[in-house]
Amino acid sequence: MPEEVLFESESRQSRAAIASYLRQVAENLEDGKALTLAAGEQSVTLDPPAEATFEVKAEREGPADGPGELSVEFEVEWDEEHEAGGDADGLSIE
Repeated sequence: MPEEVLFESESRQSRAAIASYLRQVAENLEDGKALTLAAGEQSVTLDPPAEATFEVKAEREGPADGPGELSVEFEVEWDEEHEAGGDADGLSIE
């Protein structure tokens, strides 16, 4: 299935600014509100269902014998036509 990027933004920000952004996303999810992502002239509004698939991934990219780049990715995914059923697996973030 081909992928269509609806919105993309990448910028260097402080840990506090990133935490604030993620906190707003979390509050909207908890309150059942839609998420509007905006940067410059582009924006998209998405309305996640009550249950969705949540993926957390930590990666290291780069040479095996030298320094690379570390990342952590959070993804919330759902089918456009049907709400996804969830199976909690005890995921926690510390």
